[in-house]
Amino acid sequence: MCTIVDIVDQKRVVVDGPEAITGVRRHMMPVKRLSLTDFTAKIPRGAREKTLRTALEKDEIMKKWSETAWAKKLKAKEVRANMTDFERFKLMVARRKRSAEVKGVMKKAKK
Repeated sequence: MCTIVDIVDQKRVVVDGPEAITGVRRHMMPVKRLSLTDFTAKIPRGAREKTLRTALEKDEIMKKWSETAWAKKLKAKEVRANMTDFERFKLMVARRKRSAEVKGVMKKAKK
């Protein structure tokens, strides 16, 4: 997640995280690569990182973002990527067990 800080031209904008909160450094980015959300923070054009951080905290933007389905999906993807072999094995076993139970219930319901 990043914030548009300034508009360079019709096709490019300057975005900033800030890096301490989101891990996104201030850089130029094409508008085509952005996916906009409904969250807005009242900041001046070309705001410094400190100003941006205080505006995000004041409007609780990061809290609102973390409650969205999009953010939850990204978090789940990150958790899965960081799983160990044993955790992946336990997940596989749990999925098999759940699948077997669902099949059993569906078989009984079918009769």
